[in-house]
Amino acid sequence: MKINSFYSILLLFFCTHILFSQEENNDELKVVTEKVAVRKTKNEKNRAYEPLAPARAAFYSAILPGLGQVYNGKGLYWRLPIIYGALGAGIYSYTWNNKQYNRFRDVYKARLAGVDPNSPDLEFNDFSDDQLIDRQRRFRKDQELSLLITVGLYVLNIIDANVTAHLQQFNVSKDLSFAPKLDFNEFNAQPNYGLSLNYSF
Repeated sequence: MKINSFYSILLLFFCTHILFSQEENNDELKVVTEKVAVRKTKNEKNRAYEPLAPARAAFYSAILPGLGQVYNGKGLYWRLPIIYGALGAGIYSYTWNNKQYNRFRDVYKARLAGVDPNSPDLEFNDFSDDQLIDRQRRFRKDQELSLLITVGLYVLNIIDANVTAHLQQFNVSKDLSFAPKLDFNEFNAQPNYGLSLNYSF
């Protein structure tokens, strides 16, 4: 009987010891997290995401060429002379070709109306009718090409403002990282391979 009571006391002692040791181990397994402040450099801009900013920039550039580039930010003012120079060259080319076309057309129409080709009032006296027609076609073609290029440059100005506004909101911070990860399995000590994507808020 003494032996049974000794074993029962010993068993009770071990059970209480195991229970208290598990409680202590549970305290050690608690995970403590804390917030870490991320330091921003002076050059990083922390702009809020605006989903309508690209559409607004394109709309501004459609109303007045270059206004969308001004809306997008400070570093884009150098594009204004390029935009206005290209559009101005296209418009100048269109008006000059139109003027030349009208000159040759007026001379040709005057000849068809019966005016003497050698009259001092008419230009291009040494040109034949076929040459006048050929010049009209050439200047008309150049006029249409100038108009097409000018419209293309205008559309390119709108696309540039839209794409620039999109790219300004693209996340290129160092908080976003992609790295391979090697971890060991605790049960069989075999390596586990994988990839991790880390994003800091």
